[in-house]
Amino acid sequence: MTDSPSDVGNIIDGKAIARRLTDRVKAEVEALHDATGATPGLAVVLVGNDPASEVYVRNKALQTHRAGMRSFMHMLPASTPQEEVLDLIRLLNDNPQIHGILVQLPLPAHMDPVVVTNAIRPEKDVDGLGAVNAGRLSLGIDGIVPCTPLGCLMLIRETLPDLRGLHAVVIGASNLVGKPMAQLLLREGCTVSIGHIHTRDPKGLARQGDILVVATGRSELVRGDWIKPGATVIDVGISRVPTSDGKTKLVGDVVFEEARKVARHITPVPGGVGPMTIACLLHNTLQAARPLLEAAS
Repeated sequence: MTDSPSDVGNIIDGKAIARRLTDRVKAEVEALHDATGATPGLAVVLVGNDPASEVYVRNKALQTHRAGMRSFMHMLPASTPQEEVLDLIRLLNDNPQIHGILVQLPLPAHMDPVVVTNAIRPEKDVDGLGAVNAGRLSLGIDGIVPCTPLGCLMLIRETLPDLRGLHAVVIGASNLVGKPMAQLLLREGCTVSIGHIHTRDPKGLARQGDILVVATGRSELVRGDWIKPGATVIDVGISRVPTSDGKTKLVGDVVFEEARKVARHITPVPGGVGPMTIACLLHNTLQAARPLLEAAS
């Protein structure tokens, strides 16, 4: 990869790319309905009243309807016992009208997200976070891929059609993004490094990346001098921070104005990874529904 960007600050339009993916999903949903007479259904479970999660879940429902699918919302109080949530998931597992199940994270402190996530049948685990789908991804076996890493990969492919041999650096090692992102990039033929809380020189590691994916949850951690000139930067983070005029603004894990002067391609916040996450959820729901609907027709 070149050491200097020829097109500085080329912003990756996640909204436009997500719109194209959603349009394709909608067309395939219509074709599947014409062939089988059935419609894919997505159930979303939200426990608690976290404002950001409520907005996100409602947006998911809206986009699900726009793609021609059925949406089933289950909004439970934060005090709901874990066993009640597990009982609901069992009912959704057995419901033939529901082909995808997503439990919105984070869950209240009294719940174990691993137990709750793994209660979802693997074939309906459209967030791809259960042990079976995580294991399939690790082994290179077809399965359901987590929505956010899948969306990130699609954004990267928009700018770099051939990833073989490139050095990809992932900053953040969560089960939600960092680990599956690394697995996807390995599958594409990248050399992959992962930075985490114990990495001794995260800046030095980041500067090695032809591709840099940042998913730490720490607002504006990565500065412009962390970035290799000409790199493709994918900023997964989103935080609301105060401004000097007493208002707030949304920022990512990367200092955008600094980074865009160095990177060849970069995602904005908002409007980058976020729209792709929802579009990939619709894509995963369709993929989960297809074999069930075709077998039943």
